[in-house]
Amino acid sequence: MHELGITRNIVAIVAEHAAGRKVTRVALDVGRLSGVMSDAIRFSFDIVSEGTCLQGARLDIRDIDGVGHCRQCHADFPTPTLFTPCACGCRDIERVTGEELKVREFEFDTAPVESRAPATACSPVNY
Repeated sequence: MHELGITRNIVAIVAEHAAGRKVTRVALDVGRLSGVMSDAIRFSFDIVSEGTCLQGARLDIRDIDGVGHCRQCHADFPTPTLFTPCACGCRDIERVTGEELKVREFEFDTAPVESRAPATACSPVNY
């Protein structure tokens, strides 16, 4: 389950950018063709964010459908799998969407985190 490592990295990235402020919401874009399971990220987010400035933050995940662009007929078309050919039969395809994995945005309080442990209040969990 590589999603646990991905979730750790998401928490670390957001915590770094939050710069000591309490994060209230994290929004992700996860492509359906990225090989990352959104449900596994949801499952591990609360556990990984425990003890960090993301603890208790709401996680919003937008699943992005795959879309390809045919280099032969120039049509854009849905690609439910990585191997879906264009309707014209061509397999020379540029992936437009569906493989992304990114932190779209996050929200935080303007006040710094009230620290229970001053040095680690907004640090990601060390593993």
